[in-house]
Amino acid sequence: MTEVKRENFGEWPHGGGTVEKFLLKSDTVKVEIISLGCIITSLETKGRDGKFSDVVLGFDHLEGYINKHPYFGAVVGRVANRIAKGKFVVEGQEYQLAINNGPNSLHGGIKGFDKVIWAPEVLPDGVCFFRVSPDLEEGYPGELKVWVTYTLKDGELRINYRAQSSKTTPVNLTNHAYFNLAGQGSPNIYDHEFIIKADSYLPVDETQIPTGEISSVQGTAFDLRKPVGLGRHLQEFQLSGFDHNFCLTQSKETSFCARAYHPPSGRIIEVYTTQPGIQFYTGNFLDDTLKGKGGHIYPKHSGFCLETQNWPDAVNQPTFPDALLHPGEEYNTTTCFKFSVS
Repeated sequence: MTEVKRENFGEWPHGGGTVEKFLLKSDTVKVEIISLGCIITSLETKGRDGKFSDVVLGFDHLEGYINKHPYFGAVVGRVANRIAKGKFVVEGQEYQLAINNGPNSLHGGIKGFDKVIWAPEVLPDGVCFFRVSPDLEEGYPGELKVWVTYTLKDGELRINYRAQSSKTTPVNLTNHAYFNLAGQGSPNIYDHEFIIKADSYLPVDETQIPTGEISSVQGTAFDLRKPVGLGRHLQEFQLSGFDHNFCLTQSKETSFCARAYHPPSGRIIEVYTTQPGIQFYTGNFLDDTLKGKGGHIYPKHSGFCLETQNWPDAVNQPTFPDALLHPGEEYNTTTCFKFSVS
């Protein structure tokens, strides 16, 4: 049985509106989500000792989320990840997006879905957030109606994304939660073990845009099909971290794609999705400048993201999975995070 509570989280400055917080609680998981950016601000799971720990990075107060931060816990869009030079052509017309990541557009632009207040509706086992993205918001064509629904059942947090557009437009939605299964204040994720069920990945150029090549993971640092301890793995392959798309077998039903395990606490996350890709990111750009929950500083590699999504820059890469949503169609994807203890 899931318990759902609703309360105020704070006021957006200059009369921008009230940000609400929704608490979803089962016997094994407690999740807090706010109406700003559909952000997961807290996610508590039990360890082997039976005690709850908060396993997502973020802030104690609204101010932290209003200020610049690396998308902690947020739903990002209209298009998650990078679009090369912020340009694409749809139905013969070129569109130019805001450039906010080197020469590219990242996670929806300057004011993406993470920086707006959504309209919430409480459900028996969760909450549904809705917003309308106007035509040409951040440069994207079409008025886009978007629904993001979080539901909690026992140890499973399910996120469903739906969208409908008045014009053909690229859409790619994901949640950008940063996890650390050791809990708040843990300085790194080197003692975590990871599995990603992918036979191939996308090499990227110096600006993190896929080259267009789809490479086998066999015999490379990207072969995570069997469990690897992150710290040892980064050392062995002399990697500064991961920030890459792994290519999944897309299915209509959610299917297993990734697992993170923290042996000291016994905490496990398993990820299931209908999406064709997962971006594995190891917090490479965290740099000790952000003071998070409880005053803890977040250094490099202090959290990881498992962002289920379409492949980066798919709108410009004809061999990648289709990124376009057409009028009369519905974008509909689901991702599940299953939390357990070993």
